[in-house]
Amino acid sequence: MSSLTPIPRRGVVRCLAAAVLFGASAPAASMLAGDMPTLVLAGLLYVGAAIAMLPTIARHRPTAAALRAGGRPLSIAVVFGGAIGPALLVAGLERLPAATASLLLNFELVTTVTIAAIVFREHLGRRMITAAAVVGFAGILLVWQPGTAVDIGGLLIVGACVAWGIDNSVTARIDQLSPAQITFAKGAVAGTANLIFGIAIATAWPVEILQIASALLIGALGYGASIALWVTGARDLGAARGQVIFAIAPFVGALVSWTLLGETITLRQAMAVPVVAAGIALSLRSGHEHVHRHTAAEHDHEHAHDDQHHDHAHPGGSEGPHTHRHRHDAVEHAHPHVPDLHHRHTHRQ
Repeated sequence: MSSLTPIPRRGVVRCLAAAVLFGASAPAASMLAGDMPTLVLAGLLYVGAAIAMLPTIARHRPTAAALRAGGRPLSIAVVFGGAIGPALLVAGLERLPAATASLLLNFELVTTVTIAAIVFREHLGRRMITAAAVVGFAGILLVWQPGTAVDIGGLLIVGACVAWGIDNSVTARIDQLSPAQITFAKGAVAGTANLIFGIAIATAWPVEILQIASALLIGALGYGASIALWVTGARDLGAARGQVIFAIAPFVGALVSWTLLGETITLRQAMAVPVVAAGIALSLRSGHEHVHRHTAAEHDHEHAHDDQHHDHAHPGGSEGPHTHRHRHDAVEHAHPHVPDLHHRHTHRQ
């Protein structure tokens, strides 16, 4: 059965906020890319993300059981999302105008949707597939010029998007660790590794405290707060739909580049913007309702009590969204839904 189901508003708001923070970080980081070694800047951005999560981590430390359950997917997310992706992004920023690099980041949507559908069997539907195709076309429109070779800077940005697509699809499915814990792990492990390696191979790099502080601040907001918000939102929406909302990030980055950095708007960029906007608008509602079964499960995530999934009792009662470890009994029912933490079931094609 199909119905036109609005995407959960809470997840949309969080992914939008994540997009604004990350979108503004790309042109901001590009201002430092020419003055810092690639891996040093990539490392500082993610170390800044880890620092931003420290107050939350100090209050809510992960348990040994949670680390065992979420350790393997978290390791994949750290390698691809925390190490490979930022390094490729910074290398691309050194070779491209900031506005072009920002708009190229739309390929993260295409790779996330593709990986979520093919590898993790996340339900998409025709509207989502069409939306991803439209955004992908806008990316091609942005970078393709007849008779010219593919620019290495563009390929590096696309490579970063592939790494983040893998990261997104894996991270959205981790329900044993909090978004802050996931973000901290990415920053502390991958950021530190990139930073140490970058310093080791750097030649004649004049260390400037202001540049380091700027990179850490950009990382705290554009990576730390942004990742934590996106992970929380993607738990409500699924990786593919969360990334569709996040696809406004390149618009934010391009706007910053055009207005604050004084970069010129090219005809191709102007043509790509409405095409990408149309793709995002197409995906904001999706039809998906059928009889499905939930197996018994126990996990920890933010939730509010409802009649469908969260009806457990609390001493003294509970109102509004809250977070704690809780158990779900097996149940079979039908209602409109998206591929959130509770709806990862397979579908007959």
